[in-house]
Amino acid sequence: GRPNVGKSTLVNRLVGDDRVLTGPEPGITRDAIAVDWIYKNRPIRLVDTAGVRKRPKVIDAVEKLSVGETFETIKMAEVVVLVIDGTVGLDKQDLTIARHVADEGRALVVAINKWDAVEDRQKVQKAIAERLDESLAQVKGVPLVTISAATGQRCEALLDAVLKVHKTWDTRVPTGALNRWLEALIAHHPPPLSIHKQPIKLRYMTQAKTRPPTFVIFSSRAGDLPESYMRYLANGLRETFKLAGVPIRFLLRAQKNPYADRK
Repeated sequence: GRPNVGKSTLVNRLVGDDRVLTGPEPGITRDAIAVDWIYKNRPIRLVDTAGVRKRPKVIDAVEKLSVGETFETIKMAEVVVLVIDGTVGLDKQDLTIARHVADEGRALVVAINKWDAVEDRQKVQKAIAERLDESLAQVKGVPLVTISAATGQRCEALLDAVLKVHKTWDTRVPTGALNRWLEALIAHHPPPLSIHKQPIKLRYMTQAKTRPPTFVIFSSRAGDLPESYMRYLANGLRETFKLAGVPIRFLLRAQKNPYADRK
């Protein structure tokens, strides 16, 4: 998150100890600090990171290194908690960080901190949720958890959301269920014609890996499948198989169905 949104305070609150330095002035945390602990019999490594400001505002050489380390930490993480200041709302820098998390294939949870100081809570939460959905099409349905790191309000709910989205990030969908879904989807809304005005046939689909969920689609003209139809597939997968809050990736293969000749 951005500087001074309460990241270090949150880490200390979660582990129940003053493990990392905090204070009212922004930029106290310069290095990524890892804290190992147990939550509900599950080992977790929390990493407190330096605040990320807009590039023109990053003038200190040490701060540049700190921001670089933050992005390296995101690359190595499994779930990233983006902490935002509820009294300020969501800004462009928050969205930049969130997109980077999605691009790296990480699961994402948004913690709206300082909730005890927010006045029109319903309006603020609605505005943040709508802007996230509009700006982060690749990870629709990101969990939002309102918290107060200072008081401990709903910090346990935040951890539960982290565990839930981690499970989603590690989800594997059975091949049979995938292809029944694909068949129904195509029947309802078939792919458009290719750039050469030829039909595009989606023959078969399987999940190649998890973390994040990655699917291989065997198609007659894989390179001609438009981005808009890929988004349609991703949204359908997300809704049907409960994959909210995690990136969905596709690999397109111009091959025949390997099971077509089997009975």
